[in-house]
Amino acid sequence: MPLWRGKSSGNRLGYRIFVTVLKGWGLRPAYFLLRIVSAAYFLFAWKSSRHIRYYFRKRLHFSLFRSVTALYDNYYSFGQSLIDKVAIMSGMKDRFSFDFDGEEHLHALVRLGKGGLLLSSHIGNWEAAAHLLERLHTPINIVMYDGEHQKIKDYIDTVTGKRTGRIIVIKEDLSHIYAINEAFERNELVCMHADRFMEGNRTLVTDFLGEAAPFPAGPFILATTFKAPLCYVFAMKESRTHYHFYSSRIKYYDYGNSKLAMQRMLEDFTEEMEQKVRQYPVQWYNYYDFWGKAGG
Repeated sequence: MPLWRGKSSGNRLGYRIFVTVLKGWGLRPAYFLLRIVSAAYFLFAWKSSRHIRYYFRKRLHFSLFRSVTALYDNYYSFGQSLIDKVAIMSGMKDRFSFDFDGEEHLHALVRLGKGGLLLSSHIGNWEAAAHLLERLHTPINIVMYDGEHQKIKDYIDTVTGKRTGRIIVIKEDLSHIYAINEAFERNELVCMHADRFMEGNRTLVTDFLGEAAPFPAGPFILATTFKAPLCYVFAMKESRTHYHFYSSRIKYYDYGNSKLAMQRMLEDFTEEMEQKVRQYPVQWYNYYDFWGKAGG
Protein backbone atom coordinates (compact mmCIF):
# COMPACT_ATOMS: atom_id res chain seq x y z
CA MET A 1 0.00 0.00 0.00
CA PRO A 2 1.18 3.59 -0.55
CA LEU A 3 2.92 4.98 2.51
CA TRP A 4 2.43 8.70 2.18
CA ARG A 5 2.47 10.28 5.62
CA GLY A 6 0.92 13.63 4.74
CA LYS A 7 4.11 15.57 5.42
CA SER A 8 6.35 17.67 3.21
CA SER A 9 10.12 17.51 3.50
CA GLY A 10 12.46 20.40 4.24
CA ASN A 11 13.31 22.46 7.29
CA ARG A 12 12.92 25.99 8.60
CA LEU A 13 16.54 26.94 7.87
CA GLY A 14 16.22 25.85 4.26
CA TYR A 15 13.08 27.93 3.77
CA ARG A 16 14.72 30.91 5.46
CA ILE A 17 17.76 30.76 3.15
CA PHE A 18 15.61 30.65 0.01
CA VAL A 19 13.28 33.40 1.22
CA THR A 20 16.27 35.62 2.03
CA VAL A 21 17.79 35.08 -1.41
CA LEU A 22 14.42 35.54 -3.10
CA LYS A 23 13.60 38.80 -1.36
CA GLY A 24 17.14 40.19 -1.55
CA TRP A 25 18.18 39.26 -5.09
CA GLY A 26 15.15 37.87 -6.89
CA LEU A 27 14.14 34.71 -8.71
CA ARG A 28 17.28 34.02 -10.75
CA PRO A 29 19.68 33.72 -7.76
CA ALA A 30 17.09 31.64 -5.91
CA TYR A 31 16.80 29.29 -8.88
CA PHE A 32 20.61 29.10 -9.11
CA LEU A 33 20.84 28.04 -5.47
CA LEU A 34 18.05 25.56 -6.13
CA ARG A 35 20.23 23.86 -8.76
CA ILE A 36 22.65 22.86 -6.01
CA VAL A 37 19.91 21.68 -3.66
CA SER A 38 18.25 19.69 -6.47
CA ALA A 39 21.56 17.99 -7.23
CA ALA A 40 21.83 16.93 -3.58
CA TYR A 41 18.36 15.37 -3.65
CA PHE A 42 19.14 13.77 -7.01
CA LEU A 43 22.29 12.14 -5.60
CA PHE A 44 21.22 11.21 -2.09
CA ALA A 45 17.40 11.00 -1.80
CA TRP A 46 17.40 7.36 -2.85
CA LYS A 47 14.03 6.38 -1.38
CA SER A 48 12.00 9.08 -3.10
CA SER A 49 14.09 8.74 -6.26
CA ARG A 50 13.22 5.05 -6.54
CA HIS A 51 9.51 5.82 -6.66
CA ILE A 52 9.68 8.68 -9.13
CA ARG A 53 12.10 6.69 -11.31
CA TYR A 54 9.56 3.86 -11.43
CA TYR A 55 7.00 6.35 -12.71
CA PHE A 56 9.32 7.51 -15.50
CA ARG A 57 10.63 4.07 -16.50
CA LYS A 58 7.65 1.75 -16.04
CA ARG A 59 4.63 3.97 -16.44
CA LEU A 60 5.80 6.55 -18.98
CA HIS A 61 8.32 4.15 -20.57
CA PHE A 62 11.16 6.64 -20.71
CA SER A 63 14.60 5.41 -21.69
CA LEU A 64 17.15 4.96 -18.91
CA PHE A 65 18.96 8.17 -19.88
CA ARG A 66 15.74 10.18 -20.14
CA SER A 67 14.55 8.82 -16.80
CA VAL A 68 17.77 9.96 -15.10
CA THR A 69 17.59 13.47 -16.54
CA ALA A 70 13.83 13.66 -15.81
CA LEU A 71 14.52 12.69 -12.19
CA TYR A 72 16.79 15.70 -11.71
CA ASP A 73 14.36 17.95 -13.59
CA ASN A 74 11.57 16.73 -11.31
CA TYR A 75 13.43 17.76 -8.14
CA TYR A 76 14.31 21.10 -9.70
CA SER A 77 10.73 21.68 -10.85
CA PHE A 78 9.40 20.86 -7.39
CA GLY A 79 11.80 23.35 -5.81
CA GLN A 80 10.72 25.99 -8.31
CA SER A 81 7.09 25.43 -7.35
CA LEU A 82 7.92 26.16 -3.70
CA ILE A 83 9.94 29.28 -4.56
CA ASP A 84 7.23 30.53 -6.91
CA LYS A 85 4.56 29.97 -4.28
CA VAL A 86 6.44 32.10 -1.77
CA ALA A 87 7.13 34.76 -4.41
CA ILE A 88 3.50 35.02 -5.55
CA MET A 89 2.11 34.99 -2.02
CA SER A 90 4.69 37.62 -0.96
CA GLY A 91 3.39 40.16 -3.45
CA MET A 92 5.67 39.33 -6.41
CA LYS A 93 2.77 38.23 -8.61
CA ASP A 94 3.80 40.74 -11.29
CA ARG A 95 7.00 38.74 -11.89
CA PHE A 96 4.88 35.99 -13.46
CA SER A 97 2.50 35.73 -16.40
CA PHE A 98 -0.52 33.44 -16.60
CA ASP A 99 -2.82 31.89 -19.18
CA PHE A 100 -6.28 30.83 -18.00
CA ASP A 101 -7.74 28.04 -20.13
CA GLY A 102 -11.33 27.33 -19.11
CA GLU A 103 -11.71 30.19 -16.66
CA GLU A 104 -15.20 30.77 -18.08
CA HIS A 105 -16.27 27.42 -16.60
CA LEU A 106 -15.30 28.58 -13.12
CA HIS A 107 -17.21 31.84 -13.54
CA ALA A 108 -20.21 29.80 -14.68
CA LEU A 109 -19.82 27.60 -11.60
CA VAL A 110 -19.91 30.68 -9.37
CA ARG A 111 -22.99 32.02 -11.15
CA LEU A 112 -24.89 28.81 -10.35
CA GLY A 113 -24.99 30.00 -6.75
CA LYS A 114 -24.80 26.43 -5.42
CA GLY A 115 -21.18 26.31 -4.36
CA GLY A 116 -18.90 23.87 -6.09
CA LEU A 117 -15.99 21.47 -5.76
CA LEU A 118 -12.64 21.98 -7.49
CA LEU A 119 -10.53 18.82 -7.69
CA SER A 120 -6.83 18.90 -8.50
CA SER A 121 -3.71 16.82 -7.85
CA HIS A 122 -0.07 17.20 -6.85
CA ILE A 123 1.07 18.28 -10.30
CA GLY A 124 2.16 21.75 -11.29
CA ASN A 125 1.65 24.47 -8.72
CA TRP A 126 -1.95 24.57 -7.57
CA GLU A 127 -1.17 26.54 -4.40
CA ALA A 128 0.19 29.44 -6.44
CA ALA A 129 -2.79 29.31 -8.79
CA ALA A 130 -5.22 29.21 -5.88
CA HIS A 131 -3.84 32.57 -4.82
CA LEU A 132 -4.98 33.96 -8.17
CA LEU A 133 -8.54 32.67 -7.96
CA GLU A 134 -9.49 35.85 -6.16
CA ARG A 135 -10.45 37.00 -9.66
CA LEU A 136 -13.56 34.80 -9.27
CA HIS A 137 -14.79 37.19 -6.54
CA THR A 138 -16.15 34.39 -4.38
CA PRO A 139 -14.98 32.79 -1.11
CA ILE A 140 -12.69 29.79 -1.61
CA ASN A 141 -12.03 27.03 0.92
CA ILE A 142 -8.88 24.92 0.54
CA VAL A 143 -8.95 21.45 2.10
CA MET A 144 -5.55 20.03 3.01
CA TYR A 145 -3.64 17.79 5.36
CA ASP A 146 -1.81 19.73 8.05
CA GLY A 147 1.35 17.95 6.95
CA GLU A 148 3.89 20.75 7.08
CA HIS A 149 5.92 20.95 10.26
CA GLN A 150 4.32 23.71 12.33
CA LYS A 151 7.51 25.79 12.60
CA ILE A 152 7.94 25.82 8.82
CA LYS A 153 4.29 26.72 8.27
CA ASP A 154 4.47 29.52 10.82
CA TYR A 155 7.59 30.90 9.14
CA ILE A 156 6.04 30.79 5.67
CA ASP A 157 2.97 32.62 7.01
CA THR A 158 5.19 35.39 8.44
CA VAL A 159 6.89 36.07 5.09
CA THR A 160 3.92 35.58 2.76
CA GLY A 161 1.18 37.14 4.83
CA LYS A 162 -2.34 35.82 5.05
CA ARG A 163 -3.18 32.93 2.73
CA THR A 164 -5.85 33.42 0.10
CA GLY A 165 -8.96 31.47 1.02
CA ARG A 166 -9.96 29.65 4.16
CA ILE A 167 -7.92 26.59 5.08
CA ILE A 168 -9.90 23.51 6.16
CA VAL A 169 -7.53 21.04 7.80
CA ILE A 170 -8.35 17.33 7.44
CA LYS A 171 -8.59 15.86 10.95
CA GLU A 172 -8.99 12.37 12.35
CA ASP A 173 -12.18 13.33 14.20
CA LEU A 174 -13.78 14.22 10.85
CA SER A 175 -14.62 17.72 12.04
CA HIS A 176 -13.47 18.99 8.65
CA ILE A 177 -16.63 17.44 7.15
CA TYR A 178 -18.73 19.94 9.11
CA ALA A 179 -16.57 22.83 7.89
CA ILE A 180 -16.96 21.65 4.28
CA ASN A 181 -20.72 21.29 4.76
CA GLU A 182 -20.91 24.86 6.10
CA ALA A 183 -18.93 26.11 3.08
CA PHE A 184 -21.37 24.45 0.68
CA GLU A 185 -24.31 25.85 2.66
CA ARG A 186 -22.81 29.31 2.10
CA ASN A 187 -22.60 28.47 -1.65
CA GLU A 188 -18.80 28.74 -1.62
CA LEU A 189 -16.13 26.87 -3.59
CA VAL A 190 -14.18 24.04 -1.98
CA CYS A 191 -10.80 23.04 -3.43
CA MET A 192 -8.93 19.81 -2.66
CA HIS A 193 -6.46 17.31 -4.06
CA ALA A 194 -7.74 13.89 -5.10
CA ASP A 195 -4.57 11.89 -5.74
CA ARG A 196 -3.21 11.10 -2.25
CA PHE A 197 -4.55 9.49 0.88
CA MET A 198 -3.36 8.52 4.31
CA GLU A 199 -2.83 4.83 4.97
CA GLY A 200 -6.00 3.22 6.26
CA ASN A 201 -8.38 5.60 4.50
CA ARG A 202 -11.00 4.34 2.06
CA THR A 203 -9.88 4.20 -1.57
CA LEU A 204 -11.23 3.72 -5.07
CA VAL A 205 -9.18 1.87 -7.68
CA THR A 206 -8.86 2.63 -11.38
CA ASP A 207 -6.33 2.31 -14.16
CA PHE A 208 -3.77 5.10 -14.20
CA LEU A 209 -0.92 5.14 -16.71
CA GLY A 210 -1.53 1.49 -17.52
CA GLU A 211 -1.65 0.08 -13.98
CA ALA A 212 -4.33 -0.18 -11.30
CA ALA A 213 -3.84 2.57 -8.72
CA PRO A 214 -5.71 3.52 -5.52
CA PHE A 215 -7.13 7.02 -5.15
CA PRO A 216 -8.72 8.60 -2.07
CA ALA A 217 -12.46 8.04 -1.94
CA GLY A 218 -13.04 11.10 0.24
CA PRO A 219 -13.30 13.81 -2.45
CA PHE A 220 -15.72 11.72 -4.50
CA ILE A 221 -17.82 10.82 -1.45
CA LEU A 222 -18.06 14.53 -0.66
CA ALA A 223 -19.26 15.30 -4.19
CA THR A 224 -21.99 12.64 -4.06
CA THR A 225 -23.00 13.50 -0.48
CA PHE A 226 -23.44 17.20 -1.15
CA LYS A 227 -24.44 16.74 -4.82
CA ALA A 228 -21.94 19.43 -5.71
CA PRO A 229 -21.19 20.51 -9.28
CA LEU A 230 -17.47 20.21 -9.86
CA CYS A 231 -14.56 21.10 -12.13
CA TYR A 232 -11.15 19.49 -12.50
CA VAL A 233 -8.40 22.09 -12.34
CA PHE A 234 -4.62 22.16 -12.84
CA ALA A 235 -1.92 24.85 -12.88
CA MET A 236 1.20 23.97 -14.88
CA LYS A 237 4.48 25.81 -15.28
CA GLU A 238 5.45 26.37 -18.93
CA SER A 239 8.54 28.60 -18.63
CA ARG A 240 10.62 30.24 -15.92
CA THR A 241 7.94 32.81 -15.11
CA HIS A 242 4.83 31.62 -16.96
CA TYR A 243 1.99 29.40 -15.75
CA HIS A 244 -0.95 27.86 -17.59
CA PHE A 245 -4.15 27.29 -15.62
CA TYR A 246 -6.63 24.68 -16.88
CA SER A 247 -10.22 24.02 -15.86
CA SER A 248 -12.58 21.40 -17.23
CA ARG A 249 -16.21 22.08 -18.01
CA ILE A 250 -18.65 21.82 -15.12
CA LYS A 251 -19.31 18.15 -14.46
CA TYR A 252 -22.67 16.75 -13.40
CA TYR A 253 -23.33 13.15 -12.39
CA ASP A 254 -26.32 10.96 -11.58
CA TYR A 255 -26.06 11.08 -7.81
CA GLY A 256 -28.98 8.66 -7.45
CA ASN A 257 -26.45 5.84 -7.82
CA SER A 258 -23.60 7.01 -5.63
CA LYS A 259 -21.22 4.12 -6.39
CA LEU A 260 -21.58 4.56 -10.13
CA ALA A 261 -21.28 8.34 -9.81
CA MET A 262 -18.06 8.05 -7.80
CA GLN A 263 -16.52 5.63 -10.25
CA ARG A 264 -17.36 7.85 -13.21
CA MET A 265 -15.98 10.88 -11.36
CA LEU A 266 -12.79 8.99 -10.64
CA GLU A 267 -12.41 7.93 -14.27
CA ASP A 268 -13.03 11.48 -15.50
CA PHE A 269 -10.57 12.90 -12.97
CA THR A 270 -7.81 10.40 -13.75
CA GLU A 271 -8.31 10.93 -17.49
CA GLU A 272 -7.78 14.68 -17.02
CA MET A 273 -4.85 14.04 -14.69
CA GLU A 274 -3.20 11.56 -17.06
CA GLN A 275 -3.38 14.08 -19.90
CA LYS A 276 -1.55 16.66 -17.78
CA VAL A 277 1.02 14.16 -16.52
CA ARG A 278 1.88 13.11 -20.06
CA GLN A 279 2.04 16.74 -21.21
CA TYR A 280 4.13 17.88 -18.21
CA PRO A 281 5.82 14.66 -16.99
CA VAL A 282 8.36 16.20 -14.60
CA GLN A 283 5.71 18.24 -12.77
CA TRP A 284 4.04 15.36 -10.93
CA TYR A 285 5.54 15.39 -7.44
CA ASN A 286 4.95 11.80 -6.39
CA TYR A 287 7.62 10.72 -3.89
CA TYR A 288 6.04 7.62 -2.41
CA ASP A 289 4.91 4.18 -3.57
CA PHE A 290 1.85 5.40 -5.49
CA TRP A 291 0.91 2.13 -7.20
CA GLY A 292 1.71 0.07 -4.11
CA LYS A 293 4.67 -1.78 -5.56
CA ALA A 294 6.89 0.83 -7.16
CA GLY A 295 10.43 -0.41 -7.42
CA GLY A 296 9.37 -3.77 -6.01
